[in-house]
Amino acid sequence: MAFDIDMIKKVYSQMEERVNLAREVVGAPLTLAEKILYSHLWDGNPTKKFVRGKDYVDFAPDRIACQDATAQMALLQFMQAGKDKVAVPTTVHCDHLIQAKHGAVADLQRANETSNEVFDFLESVSNKYGIGFWKPGAGIIHQVVLENYAFPGGMMIGTDSHTVNAGGLGMVAVGVGGADAVDVMAGMAWELKFPKLIGVKLTGAPQGWTAAKDVILKVAEILTVKGGTGCIVEYFGEGAKNLSCTGKGTICNMGAEIGATTSTFGYDESMERFLRATDRNEIADEANKIKEHLTGDAEVYANPEKYFDQIIEIDLSTLRPHLNGPFTPDLATPVGELGEKAKANDWPLKGDWGLIGSCTNSSYEDLTRAASIAQQAVDKKLKPKSDFGINPGSEQIRYTAERDGLLKVFEDLGATIFTNACGPCIGQWDRSDRKGDEKNTIVHSFNRNFSKRADGNPNTHAFVGSPEMVAAIAIAGRLDFDPMNDTLINEDGEEVKLEMPHGIELPPQGFEVEDNGYLAPVEDGSSVEVKVASDSNRLQLLEPFEPWDGKNIMGAKLLIKAYGKCTTDHISMAGPWLKYRGHLDNISDNCLIGAVNAFNKQTNFVKSQLTGEYDAVPKTQRQYKAEGIPTVVVGDHNYGEGSSREHAAMEPRHLGVRVVLVKSFARIHETNLKKQGMLGITFANEADYDLIQEDDTFNFVDLENFAPDKQLTIEIVHADGSKDVIKANHTYNNTQIGWFKEGSALNMIKKMNK
Repeated sequence: MAFDIDMIKKVYSQMEERVNLAREVVGAPLTLAEKILYSHLWDGNPTKKFVRGKDYVDFAPDRIACQDATAQMALLQFMQAGKDKVAVPTTVHCDHLIQAKHGAVADLQRANETSNEVFDFLESVSNKYGIGFWKPGAGIIHQVVLENYAFPGGMMIGTDSHTVNAGGLGMVAVGVGGADAVDVMAGMAWELKFPKLIGVKLTGAPQGWTAAKDVILKVAEILTVKGGTGCIVEYFGEGAKNLSCTGKGTICNMGAEIGATTSTFGYDESMERFLRATDRNEIADEANKIKEHLTGDAEVYANPEKYFDQIIEIDLSTLRPHLNGPFTPDLATPVGELGEKAKANDWPLKGDWGLIGSCTNSSYEDLTRAASIAQQAVDKKLKPKSDFGINPGSEQIRYTAERDGLLKVFEDLGATIFTNACGPCIGQWDRSDRKGDEKNTIVHSFNRNFSKRADGNPNTHAFVGSPEMVAAIAIAGRLDFDPMNDTLINEDGEEVKLEMPHGIELPPQGFEVEDNGYLAPVEDGSSVEVKVASDSNRLQLLEPFEPWDGKNIMGAKLLIKAYGKCTTDHISMAGPWLKYRGHLDNISDNCLIGAVNAFNKQTNFVKSQLTGEYDAVPKTQRQYKAEGIPTVVVGDHNYGEGSSREHAAMEPRHLGVRVVLVKSFARIHETNLKKQGMLGITFANEADYDLIQEDDTFNFVDLENFAPDKQLTIEIVHADGSKDVIKANHTYNNTQIGWFKEGSALNMIKKMNK
C-alpha cells in the first residue's frame, strides 16, 4: 500500500520544472542532493544560488517521522502551538520503550504494562492531531519508514538521528530535534544551513564476506565522527548500483556516525525492486516517469571533483570486512587484523554476545545473510560460544522471516528472538549475564558503540560489524576469529570452516504480514481527549521557558568543564532513563551525569561554587537554579555528537544553564540548543579551553549587542581575582537570535499564532 500517494505525485509533478530552474540559477549540472534541496524550497521555485556551508535556507519537507522516546517531548511542544492538525503527513513509531530480556512475547507484554501510560498518550495525541500511529511491536521506525513511507526524491525530517536511513531509497532524510519537527507540523518552514557535499564513488561489487555495512565502516574511518558535519554524503558509481536498497539504507543509516546531515543514493533498479516488493507499484511507476531527475546529472558523476567539496573513492571488489570499535564508531579494523590490535590494547578477546538487528541491519536480506552462517553452524555441529540476540526490523519482516524458516535457524542455534524494536541498540537491554562494571566484549550490527550505550557498563567493549560477521564472531566466541581464514572445532572434534555468507535481497514469495501494527487517525480529532495525569512521573505538560531579559549575562558560574568526547548519551543517557522522556523535570536528573569532569576525570562529580563541595551534576545545578545563578557548560570538540534527542538541550535549559561554550558542535545538538533558547557558542581560539578553571565566573559583557556574524566577548574571572578576556564565535542568524530573545523557538511560534 502506498501511503500519501497524492502528496508524492505532487512532489513529482513539480520536480522537473524546479530542477531545470535550479540548473539555471546554479549555472551547472546538479548532484542528486542539490536537486532534492532546490525542489523543496519553502518559497517554491528556485530563484538564487545558495552558498554551501554558509546560507541558511528555508525548506518544505514532505513528511515527518517520530519515535516514541522523542515523540513525547515533540508532541508535548506541538500541543502548545495552537494547531488543530499537523500540516504535513506525520507518523509516530513505538520502538524505543521495549526492553529486551526474555524474548519477543514476554518483553512486549511487559512493555505494554510498564509504559501503557506513554503509549496511550501517544496514541491519543496522534489520533487527535491527524498523525499515523504504529503500535509497540510494529517495528523499528527507520525500517518501517523504508518499507512504507520513503520515496525517491523526497525530503523528510525525523526526531531521530537515524532518520537518514531513508537515503537508501533516494531521499534527503534528516534527523532533527523535536522543536524542528514542531515547526513543520505547525505549517512553518524548516531551516537548515545549505550543506556542503561529499561524493563517494563506489566501483566494483562486494565479494565474499564483505557487506554494505563495510562501506560505511570504511567511510567512518576516513571521515571520523565529525568529518561529515554540515555535509550531505552522496554515493554514486557502478558500485552503488551493485548494492541492494536495504544495503544502501544501512550505509546511509550510519552516516549519522560521521556527523553528516544526511546521505543518499540515486534512484536505480534496486530501489524500484524494493518499492514493488513492498506493495508500492504506483510510486515506482511515478518515479520511473522522472527518473533522470532522481539521480545526479551524468556530468556530475563523470567529473565529480568539479561538483563536490570532497571526493572519496572505494572499490567494493577489494574492500575487506571490518569491525569498528570499541567506544567509538570510527575506529575501524579489518577483521583479520583485529586480534593483534585487541591484544595490544588489552581488549577482551572473548565475545560474550552477538547481537543482530537495529535500524541499521534488520532487513530481510540482513537476516538471510546471517542465517546462512547460522545454518552452517547447525549443519557443521558448531555450538556458539557467545549468546545470540536477534531484533527483526518490522513485523512484516518478522512474519515473513518466520514463514520462510529464517527465525527457526537462529532458534536452533540457541538465539533469543527479541521484539521488533530497538532493544540493546539504544540501551533497552536487561542483560542478565553481567553484573557491575566487569570488563567484557560484545559484537553487534548496530550503529553506535559509545561507552555504556548497550548495557550501562562502561567496560563493555562493543564492536560494530555486518550481521554475518557478528554471527561468525558469536559462533567462534572470540574477537580475533577470522572466518575467511580460520577454522573451528565442532562437537565431534572435527576441524571445520565457515563458508562465505549468502543473502536473498527480497523474499521470493513476497512479504507477508497479518497485522502490521498501524492505526490511522480519525478524520476529525476535535473530540479526542489527550490525558496527562497531574501526578504522573512519566508525563508532564510543559511550561514555557522564560524569555531573555535583554541584559548581559553576568556572574555565571562554571557547572562543568567536560573533557573529551561528550555525546548526547553523556548529556542525557538513554537506557533506564527512557521512561522519563515525557517528563522534563524527572529526566533532568540525568543531565550531564555521563560527562567527564576535566578537573578530576570523574563523571557526575563536580564542585559547587556555593558550598565548595563536590556532588552530582544535576543536584549541583539545581542549587544554582534555586539561587537564581546562571551557569555555563564548557566542552570539547564535536560536543553533542550522537542522537537527535533534544532532551540534551532541554534538560540544562530547564535546570538553569544559560550557555554552552565548546570547541565545536555536532550539527543537530547545536540546533537543538538554539531552538530551546540557549546560547551555544564556540571558542574563537580553541586553546582558550585550557584557560577555564574550576572556580571560574563568566561575564558576557557585550551580549546586549548580540547580532549575526559578530563575536561575543567573555570576561573570565578566576578564583584568585585574575581575569582572562576571550572571544567566542556563533552561527546565529536573525531568526535564531529571535528564538534566544523569546526564550525558545516554540515561544516564537506561539507569539506568531497569537
